[in-house]
Amino acid sequence: MGHDILNAEERRELPDSEFGLPDRREFPMPDAAHVRAAEAYFRYCPENRKHELAVNILRKADEYGVNIHSQTIMEWANQ
Repeated sequence: MGHDILNAEERRELPDSEFGLPDRREFPMPDAAHVRAAEAYFRYCPENRKHELAVNILRKADEYGVNIHSQTIMEWANQ
């Protein structure tokens, strides 16, 4: 995908598993750039979904070789 913003069609075509919150189809992470964006926007995630999102960000980061620097995400993932 070479760009950081998915258009509506690209977003629609993504399977649920490519999202940080699959049931809501929020925080798409089809590539490394989007994993970094999800890390940057983590603070906007609803409190009751932060653990799930943190775990999924780390899983996708591992898949794409992205280093997650957010201590907050690490802490939420380990709860």
